[in-house]
Amino acid sequence: MDLGLKDRVYVVTGATRGLGRASAEALLAEGAKVLVTGREEKTVAEAAAALGPGAAGVAADNADPGTPARLIAEARSRFGGFDGVLISVGGPAPGFAADNTDEEWAAAFDTVFLGAVRLARAAAETLPEGGVIGFVLSGSVYEPIPGLAISNGLRPGLAGFAKSLANDLGPRGIRVVGLLPGRVATDRIRQLDALSGDADASRAASEAAIPLRRYGTPEEFGRTAAFLLSPAASYLTGVMLPVDGGARGGF
Repeated sequence: MDLGLKDRVYVVTGATRGLGRASAEALLAEGAKVLVTGREEKTVAEAAAALGPGAAGVAADNADPGTPARLIAEARSRFGGFDGVLISVGGPAPGFAADNTDEEWAAAFDTVFLGAVRLARAAAETLPEGGVIGFVLSGSVYEPIPGLAISNGLRPGLAGFAKSLANDLGPRGIRVVGLLPGRVATDRIRQLDALSGDADASRAASEAAIPLRRYGTPEEFGRTAAFLLSPAASYLTGVMLPVDGGARGGF
């Protein structure tokens, strides 16, 4: 299938590693141009170089109110257009409801929630018909994950914002989609498994509860993201798609 991604221009945040990196790789493999972002100059430069000539990198902090305009302007300057954005941010600090501090909540709100809202609003102002805004969220949108109280609090709110935005932008032909990764084998998931004190046992227990009986790979997530962001998915908007091997109990 031709996804129609050739020469389309996307911004992918948090793309130096993990799910953002895998999504950038999948978009590039289909012929798109990608501006990748991350917080550190060195890792962004290394990622852009490794991704090849269709990629460029910009160090940016999602919590900075000036970041959205800067990223969109840079995408236009480097590649001559702007067709979509995938907003992927690192997971907030782990902890149970009584453990996380006000400072951890405030920091997570600025980066995970408000930073994502700002970038989505800025994209909505400038995207042409056929443009797309994607959010990398979490299975916690539907069901709280033990030990991730901050994520459980913020991700559902972002999903609600994304659905509202999809309704608002639909008449302009702009789509809004969400991806809900489950246990995909990234550094973040390995960190969470290690919190139990026995990472191998934690992974085995998690895999036993997944119908496909295994963790997903970043590449599997990336291919799903590339499809949702592509013109091939032109009649999909307002959806929250679990990428979790069937782990979610509902439909």
